[in-house]
Amino acid sequence: MRAVVGLRRWRHNPLRRTTDLAEAWVALVALLLICVAAPVTGLVAGTLTHTSLQQTARWQQQHRHPVTARVLDPGDDAAPRAARDAEATAEHRLRRPVPARWTGPDGTPRTGVLTTARHETAPGDTFRIWTDDRGRPVDPPLTEANARDHAVLAGIGTALLAAGLVEGVRRIVVWRMVQLRYARLDRAWARAGQDWGRAGAGS
Repeated sequence: MRAVVGLRRWRHNPLRRTTDLAEAWVALVALLLICVAAPVTGLVAGTLTHTSLQQTARWQQQHRHPVTARVLDPGDDAAPRAARDAEATAEHRLRRPVPARWTGPDGTPRTGVLTTARHETAPGDTFRIWTDDRGRPVDPPLTEANARDHAVLAGIGTALLAAGLVEGVRRIVVWRMVQLRYARLDRAWARAGQDWGRAGAGS
């Protein structure tokens, strides 16, 4: 910001170096990109993400169905063996595997191991799950509100990433300018050093 504010002063200062003016212009361009290009990039990314996620949400809402699952007795022959084996090791988990039976949207009865957030389940308890068109358990469908929230986060993240990229490039360019400035200063001192300390040298 100091380089941007001092841009006008550097333009008419007899002590300015070429790299001083170039550094100020680089800072001004970076500021404009951060204030204009980064938000626009975030808006475009958020809009595209929102459109894509809304289509995904509508598709999932059409092809994912809520059904009721009933908990089976782990000792029941109909209960999957995996559920009986996992029952003893699931006590300290947040989601517990339980053997259950449910009917898919096509009317086909199914059994399997499902996970539930309930701390206690007993045979005969019911809970809701989501299945696909073939009756296989799936995650709940994405809602339009969730899609919008994800799109907003994607837009903000893209804008911040773009701003960080611009600032990183600016720092690299300025660092390179400083290195060139030091190299020129070293060469100037090397040329002046040949006559350093000699009376009347260069006069």
